[in-house]
Amino acid sequence: MKLQEHQSKRIFARYGVPVPEGGVATTPQEAREIAARLGKPVVVKAQVLVGGRGKAGGIKLAETPEEGGAIAAQILGMDVRGLPVRSVLVEEAADIASEIYLGVVVDRAARRPVMMASSEGGIEIEEVARRTPERIIKVPVDPFLGLRDYQVREMAYGIGLEYDLMPGFVKVARGLYTAFVECDASLAEINPLVVTGDGALLAVDAKVLLDDNALFRHPDLAGMRDLHEDTPAEREARSYDISYVQLDGTIGCMVNGAGLAMATMDLTKLYGGAPANFLDIGGGAKADTVAAALRLILSDKNVKAVLFNIFGGITRCDEVARGILAALEGVETDVPMIARLVGTNEQEGRRLLAEAKMITAVTLEEAAQKAVAAASACGGRT
Repeated sequence: MKLQEHQSKRIFARYGVPVPEGGVATTPQEAREIAARLGKPVVVKAQVLVGGRGKAGGIKLAETPEEGGAIAAQILGMDVRGLPVRSVLVEEAADIASEIYLGVVVDRAARRPVMMASSEGGIEIEEVARRTPERIIKVPVDPFLGLRDYQVREMAYGIGLEYDLMPGFVKVARGLYTAFVECDASLAEINPLVVTGDGALLAVDAKVLLDDNALFRHPDLAGMRDLHEDTPAEREARSYDISYVQLDGTIGCMVNGAGLAMATMDLTKLYGGAPANFLDIGGGAKADTVAAALRLILSDKNVKAVLFNIFGGITRCDEVARGILAALEGVETDVPMIARLVGTNEQEGRRLLAEAKMITAVTLEEAAQKAVAAASACGGRT
């Protein structure tokens, strides 16, 4: 789950990371009022969950409240890489002397967080890694010991930070790491962390990615989700606790288990097809969840065939079959459907689907081949 910049800064501020004063506006008038309250030049920033705001004209400086309102009027409603701007962050402009990158990410290979710092602030860290990887200082953090001051000093020396800034840098780094851990984030970064003209550190941009699997521990953070950034299909999938990602293929896939779903997509591709989605209904899906998943798949007009690959362990195959048939009662479709049911009550499940004139298969290879053939023979949908 991605957080907006202003939400990320609000979290960082709770952990002692210095951020500019400001507020969020959804109208030009609100932007003008925030700028007037701050009483100094401000920067107006589009709040969208995508990069490239500056290049798209979504970040501009305003010298007066009137100019701030006028700029907000220009930015609100504009399109940034396919996403409409519904709000702007209006905050005091910083006197920037230099820029630093500082971030924490989960390193799955090392099985621990890694904190990174670079003197190349303001540039995407991927670009820095490509051009000048030697300018990125990485420090692996033992999750049981936490971030130690000597590790922060190691990063500071590595990026050439002035000695007078060391205490403030230690405070910012420790605050960022603590926020990362306590919020169950997979990424927390400040880019840039600026050194101001009077020698202070200030986080003028912020980004946080939260681990969806840990949101049950953070109802306050879960409530920050921007529903406007999700498609209707993604919102419905989340309401049924279905893992769903729409792709650009023609074969809809419904599977129980993430690993099995990936194998199903691979086999579909191997035999010449293209999956239209990743969809995992989970291990204990009931008939209503299966019905909802099928509605999601069929809502994609590119789908020309549907492949069910269900392993009946916790989920019974006959329960899945009844869910499929229940969904079909409320959905008129001529899309061919291929089902491979293996496990608990598989024979009963196959019988139910065979009676409904669905194509069945015993192995995944057979099911994938039949799905590819059916999609190739099926014309376009309306």
